[in-house]
Amino acid sequence: MIELPEIETIRRDLERDCVGKKVKSVEVIKTKTVGGTKTKALIEKELDQTKIESVGRIGKFLQFDFSNGKTLLVSLGHGGQILRVPNKAERHAKTHFILTFTQTGQMRILDHNAEATISLHETEAIREDRPDLFEYGIDPIEHSQQITWGDFAHYLHARKAKLKTLLIDESFVLGIGPMYADEILFEAGLKYDRISDSLTTNEVRRLWQAIVQTLYDAVKYRGSTIPGSAYVDTSGEPGVYQDHHSVYLKHGELSPRSRKPIARSKFGGIWTYYCEQSQV
Repeated sequence: MIELPEIETIRRDLERDCVGKKVKSVEVIKTKTVGGTKTKALIEKELDQTKIESVGRIGKFLQFDFSNGKTLLVSLGHGGQILRVPNKAERHAKTHFILTFTQTGQMRILDHNAEATISLHETEAIREDRPDLFEYGIDPIEHSQQITWGDFAHYLHARKAKLKTLLIDESFVLGIGPMYADEILFEAGLKYDRISDSLTTNEVRRLWQAIVQTLYDAVKYRGSTIPGSAYVDTSGEPGVYQDHHSVYLKHGELSPRSRKPIARSKFGGIWTYYCEQSQV
């Protein structure tokens, strides 16, 4: 799984490591990733000899702004990776895209399940080109200081749905996914099938605090790399937040809160992990 904490971890690494770097060459290896032969040629031409001015994020898309007024938008899907490697590092078979810098090696984009996409835009025209990227719900990392729990209560009570359904709905809140939803609901002491408009004031406050704190901690520990996940950071290292999970994939182990076995149930066709005694 690659959710918001993993994307934000990668973004921060790239912001620190790539901003100000000059591009020596661009190689699009998998044409399908960029949308066709014409786009491949355009990207290789337009980005050559430019500098990366900033590395941002629009939702779960990484935004690379270049010195010539162009922007590269990258979506990693569920199996993408971005690695910073020396020029002579062995090329993995799943490598789709390479930026070679005049100094300090390359940035390579890999894709293990053919879901990654790369697109080129005029920086000032992104909102016009991709209005869909601005229709997502709350960004818990970007908006954590802008949205109060009272604002969150308004959004929550306007959407009558089961809590886990709502948490994984990106039109409501961005980039949580089933794994982080289970962790958030455990921290908030709320069961996955509670209806959103049934929450008390204190429960709403706990839920918002749990969303912000869980994602903050996940970024602090550089994301979660669970069995079957392709996620690694830009150095190729797995995240370690999975070592701090309370319930996800821990059915049968003792709950850190109630000391009773963690349960799991099918919800929406997938397993949901929770503590029966402490989540209500």
